[in-house]
Amino acid sequence: MAPDGSGGLLGNDAQRQAIEEIKAVLGPKGWSQEPDTLAPLLVDTRGYYHGACALLARPDSTEETAAVVRLCNRAGLPVVPQGGNTSRVGSATPDESGAQVLLSMARMNRVRGIDPANYTMTVEAGCVLKDVQDRAAAQDRLFPLSLGAEGSCMIGGNIASNAGGINVLRYGNTRDLVLGLEVVLPTGEIWNGLRQLRKDNTGYDLKQLYIGSEGTLGVITAAVLKLFPLPKERATALCAIRDLDACIELLARAREASGDALSSFELLAGITLDFAYKHIDTAKPALDSDYDWTVLMEFSGLEPGHAMQNALESMLEGAFEDGVVVDAVIAQSEQQRADLWFLREAIVEAQAYEGASIKHDVSVPVSKVPEFIRRSNEALTNHMRGIRPYPFGHVGDGNIHYNITQPVGAEPADFMARAEEIHDIVHGITHDLNGSISAEHGIGQLKRDELKRYKSDLELDLMRALKSTLDPKGLMNPGKVLDT
Repeated sequence: MAPDGSGGLLGNDAQRQAIEEIKAVLGPKGWSQEPDTLAPLLVDTRGYYHGACALLARPDSTEETAAVVRLCNRAGLPVVPQGGNTSRVGSATPDESGAQVLLSMARMNRVRGIDPANYTMTVEAGCVLKDVQDRAAAQDRLFPLSLGAEGSCMIGGNIASNAGGINVLRYGNTRDLVLGLEVVLPTGEIWNGLRQLRKDNTGYDLKQLYIGSEGTLGVITAAVLKLFPLPKERATALCAIRDLDACIELLARAREASGDALSSFELLAGITLDFAYKHIDTAKPALDSDYDWTVLMEFSGLEPGHAMQNALESMLEGAFEDGVVVDAVIAQSEQQRADLWFLREAIVEAQAYEGASIKHDVSVPVSKVPEFIRRSNEALTNHMRGIRPYPFGHVGDGNIHYNITQPVGAEPADFMARAEEIHDIVHGITHDLNGSISAEHGIGQLKRDELKRYKSDLELDLMRALKSTLDPKGLMNPGKVLDT
């Protein structure tokens, strides 16, 4: 392998010839082997995986993408698709062989069309999520997918990973937001499924094969996205709750009071806000006291005025009287709303200042969230003295980011060396509650072996059969999701 991680070790003359042909197809702006250009693209966002590649290919069109994949297929060159490189599970990082082509979609960033009357937008895979949101808003429409990396993640990667985020409760995962896809198949053929239909009962729904497939079945090049009316009013509150069980009762009250216009419902353990206030200078306490559990919620309405604000206030008044909520602050301006949501983002950054952390992205039935957290906290604190559970997340849809911070004074490397036993405990409890070990981040490299433990043999056999049918040479993002 070349020491800079870019020269790679290609197996034969046909592969070396294919690399030269790809360069010719793409032109000088469409490829790179420069170490400085490649370096940030060859490591995952958490720093767990470091790879190499024979070539960085940056096609400018679907036709160029197809030509690259076709040449790779002919020569037996593995292809690793990459969007904004924000994967949390190593999905977009090539292996260390230096014999894979890293296929960046960054130059395919055009909005092909917006149909406000049909509430659809057709975009290319390299469009940054925040840009998609802004283009929709300019047409008085909402694209509701929203997550922490939205300023850099790309819509193709969001689709390939079936991204979630803070609005799943009302609008669903990415899977629910896609009407049609354009995909380059492993052979280099182009499947144009860019349909703008909400009803199409003509056989298998092929787009669903590629949503959440993490680039293992083909390369998503464009998509038709669902749009929604742009909310005219948002009512936001940070609420301290009686205890962990109260979050489920408050969720039910909020859904009923809003007429199911509850778009977000985020649970924050007290330790998460403690860390944010301690380490993030611009994170200011919103409540007068510290509490073990708080909820950040938001109602969103389609009519201008104060209907949502009034509904939120009335609901909280009843929750106070019944002892479900013990303290709360309701945003009275857009700046106050932004400040509350900043706290939600700050807790993610703040954890890093306390040392190493072992992270989990799990989901359980909503009604089981308190049980999951209690059982996990008890099992882990009994397992390791001083361990600090750090749970937060989208309790409205059952998705908890159950992170674990190292004991104070522990050696980070020693703590991380015990990650497997920590995963065993957390994932075991998740499985016992009929949950999932990956709610929104995917499988990638990180959870590939875990998948084999928690999926049935039949499910894995069906997945492998699908993979071998669509990608018989095993060239599409090998080593991700499945081990074959």
